[in-house]
Amino acid sequence: MILFYSDSGVSVGYEYMPEIVIIGEIANFAAYAYAPAILVTPLGALSIIFSAVLAHFILKERLHIFGMLGCALCVVGSTTIVLHAPKERHIESVKQVWHLATEPGFLVYFWVVLAVVAVIIFQYVPRYGQTHLVVYIGICSLMGSLTVMGVKAVGIALKLSFGGVNQFKYFETWIFTIIVIFCCLLQINYLNKALDTFNTAVVCPVYYVMFTTFTIIASIIMFKDWNSQGGTEITTELCGFITILSGTFLLHKTKDMGKSSSGRLPVYTSPEPNTVAESR
Repeated sequence: MILFYSDSGVSVGYEYMPEIVIIGEIANFAAYAYAPAILVTPLGALSIIFSAVLAHFILKERLHIFGMLGCALCVVGSTTIVLHAPKERHIESVKQVWHLATEPGFLVYFWVVLAVVAVIIFQYVPRYGQTHLVVYIGICSLMGSLTVMGVKAVGIALKLSFGGVNQFKYFETWIFTIIVIFCCLLQINYLNKALDTFNTAVVCPVYYVMFTTFTIIASIIMFKDWNSQGGTEITTELCGFITILSGTFLLHKTKDMGKSSSGRLPVYTSPEPNTVAESR
């Protein structure tokens, strides 16, 4: 379901666009099969730009100067990451992905994530789930990093299978598939709870930051994306990521600006006469 919201808060536009949703998810799935997660995940911020442009033309919403600046920051950060992203590792079999996933470094990360998520679910969700946003978002982000690693493995298996080398005869492919399904269900469940409990304008940027950060960490540990890069390239990628984060937060923090009838924000508001008289 895709909804556009007008200034009055009433949804307009298209309620059900399954074709677009399916195409978008297939493209996102395919991207992980052909490019490193450290490149694909941060580029999710580009959806914010398309949303802002669509709202401008479809809903006739005014894109104020801070909105334009936020979009520009996302574009600059995305371009920086694309130009300096590591090359995709050449993989000829899903068994290679399984070997990377079962190395000590990622195994430690995998079990630490599961342990932390279990503690949060059983200890902190009942106490702080309704009052602290980071509880639900933490679960979604941690499990999301494992989801992306599993999706990348399944995507590679599909790519190789379509190329004539069947990867679904290996049990490793099915284990990755089960992991993806389990992590997705858990992630969606707690993301829905976060959206039901807290303001969407707060949930979206916080979730984007935490999810992208943990996904990059998982990708670095499992696929060793930075092993073939120097300090300059890594620093440039981090700067691009921070630039995207800045643009994302700027867009969300200022999204309600410019909704007055005049379209301008007051620079100074004089006190009412009654207030002045009482002060005297």
